Amino acid sequence: MRNVFTVTIPSTGRHFTAAPGETVLEAAQRAGIALPYSCRSGVCGSCKATLLEGRCTYPRNPPLALSGTPPAQHAILLCQAVPASDLRIEAREVTSVEDIARRQLDVVVSRKWTLAPDVVGVALRPAPGQARLAWLPGQYLDVLLDEGRRRPFSIANHPQADGAVELHVRHVAGGGFTSWVAEVLKEGDRLRIEAPLGTFVPREDSERPMIFMAGGTGFAPVKAIVEHFIALGTRRPMHVYWGARSMADLYLRGLAEGWTRQAHELSFQPVLSDPEQAAIGGLRMGLVHEAVLADHPDLSGFDVYMSGPPAMIDAGRKLFVEAGLPEDRLYYDSFDYAPDVLAQIIGARAGIASAL
Repeated sequence: MRNVFTVTIPSTGRHFTAAPGETVLEAAQRAGIALPYSCRSGVCGSCKATLLEGRCTYPRNPPLALSGTPPAQHAILLCQAVPASDLRIEAREVTSVEDIARRQLDVVVSRKWTLAPDVVGVALRPAPGQARLAWLPGQYLDVLLDEGRRRPFSIANHPQADGAVELHVRHVAGGGFTSWVAEVLKEGDRLRIEAPLGTFVPREDSERPMIFMAGGTGFAPVKAIVEHFIALGTRRPMHVYWGARSMADLYLRGLAEGWTRQAHELSFQPVLSDPEQAAIGGLRMGLVHEAVLADHPDLSGFDVYMSGPPAMIDAGRKLFVEAGLPEDRLYYDSFDYAPDVLAQIIGARAGIASAL
C-alpha cells in the first residue's frame, strides 16, 4: 500500500510529493511551492482548490468551509486535505511569497500604545543578534506560546528598513493572551514569533481597480497593503471600506482619510453597524459588505481584498462572486481565531451536528 503520493498542478506543470499524513498545503510548502491559505484549520476557505483527479481524506478537521459547495465542483481545502492517492488539482499559486523564508525569531517590544478602548498597538523589533524580518504587506505572524500554542496577528505595516513590525491587538473579554497583552505586556519584553505567514499579499500584475474591505482590526493588513500601493505610486483606483460597530472602533480613521489626499484615485468609506453611533458621527450606517455592493453592484472589473471577522468574510465570499467577481480575484484573510480556539469551535459544531 502506497503512503507517498504525488500532487500535480497541470496548469503550471509543477508537482510535489506528500508524505504519509501530510496535508496538500504542508507538502507544497515543504517543496517551496506557495499555495493560498489563511486560518489553516479548514474554516476560512481561502485555501480552496479544485480536485481534478484522485482522492483525499480529512483526518484532522472537517472541511467546514466547503459546506454549501455543490459536490459537482469537486472542491477541496488544501490545509486539511490529506492525499489518499495521486492527485491532480487546480490551485492558485502565490509565487511572490515563495522566496521569503519562514522562520522563528525573538523580538523585543519597542513601543505599546492605545489605539481604541479595546485595541492596543504593539511595535516589535528583532532582538539583538537577530536578523531583520522579511515579509510582504498583508502577511501575518504567530506569537509562540507554551505547550505549542500560537496566536496569529496580522502585520499592520509594510516592511521597514529597521525590521519594525506593527500589530493591532484587540482585547477580547476572557481571552487569556490578549488580556495579558493589554494589561501586562510592556516595552522591553521579549516574545518569540514565527513569520511571515499567509498569502494575503498585493497582486501587482493587474491594472484593475481595487476594493479593500476591512472589518474591525482586519484593518491592519489592509492598511499595510494600501500603504504599499501608495508608496509604489500606483494609478489604479482604490476604494477602501472599513466596517465597525462604533466610532471608537475606527481607531485610525484620520490616517485612512489622509490617504485620500496622498492618492487622488483613492476613496475611503467608514461604515458603522450601530445606527445611533452612525447618526452621532454622521457616518454611513449598515454592514460594510452591503455598502460595497450598493456602490459597486457589478464587481466583474475589480480585484477585491477583504480582511476581518469570519462572518464578514463568509458574506463577502458568497455575495461578491454573485455580483460578478471572479473567485480568483477575491483575496481574503480571516484571522480572528487561534488554531486551538478554532479546534474548540469545530468540536462544538461537531457535537451539535451529532445531536441533530
